[in-house]
Amino acid sequence: MVAQLLREFVAGPWLDDLDLERMERQNAKFHAEMGDRREGDMIWRIPRRGGGDTYLVLLLEFQSTPYHWMALRVLVYASLLWQQLLNEKSLLPDGRLPPILPVVLYNGDRRWAAPLALHELVGLPRNSPLWQWQPAISYQIVDEGAFPEDDLARRDALPALLFRLEGSPDPEQVVVLADALLAWFRRHPGFEGVRSVFAELLGAIMEPLAPGVRVPEELLEVRNMLASRAEDWKRHWLQEGELKGRQEGEQRGRQKGEAAILLRQLERRFGALPGWASERIATADTGSLEEWSLRVFDATSLDDVLR
Repeated sequence: MVAQLLREFVAGPWLDDLDLERMERQNAKFHAEMGDRREGDMIWRIPRRGGGDTYLVLLLEFQSTPYHWMALRVLVYASLLWQQLLNEKSLLPDGRLPPILPVVLYNGDRRWAAPLALHELVGLPRNSPLWQWQPAISYQIVDEGAFPEDDLARRDALPALLFRLEGSPDPEQVVVLADALLAWFRRHPGFEGVRSVFAELLGAIMEPLAPGVRVPEELLEVRNMLASRAEDWKRHWLQEGELKGRQEGEQRGRQKGEAAILLRQLERRFGALPGWASERIATADTGSLEEWSLRVFDATSLDDVLR
């Protein structure tokens, strides 16, 4: 599935140099040093056809909103991984560090708007001579919700089916996707282990709506149970959706009002705002907006407010 993810969603001419058939999952030993193990983050060693290895750092971001400091997190991961490889003497034949490919897979509701490169987080003018001493790293973002449904439907790959399943709250559509999964596995023998993953995922969708009912472990059985209960669940989800819609509407209204007040405060204090500041305010949550509004009175610069 990770190989398919790279081929379908992180494609580039450099991919031809990577032997994805021989990629191996690696154990990241530096989590203990960080004191913060993030479940799901993965490191894969991928042999290069010309010799040596590339290390894929795959970060799974399950937050509902983008993480603004992701480029910094990627830098920390890359540095610790290189240090681990150095300690293990897993260097290239010429004694240099192997290259790293950082990829962030994000499935939140909001579209990803966080900076993709570390230099966007450093407070320096573009022409500053200090740039030559600043660390630099960027990452590839795969934002599941940014791909249109028809685009995903055209892709004959399991990650595309996964993205569609995670983004589909309609029980009838879930049954259709379960049928598409079964058809995919019939066309691609040898993926028995992955079938159980998708059966578990479908079971997780079903479990809150069928309390006390034993969820089958086989994909076909889960699909059949989904189909038999789809109509009841659809009514249940419609009722929940109406309630959630009202709550989200109230939240968006409050957030929009807080943002408008903060914009007026900042423009009165500092003059016309740069585009990055307006964008950050537009995508911030209400807690951040309230905190920034309080900082306006004591801050000496725009950066002091929005740091």
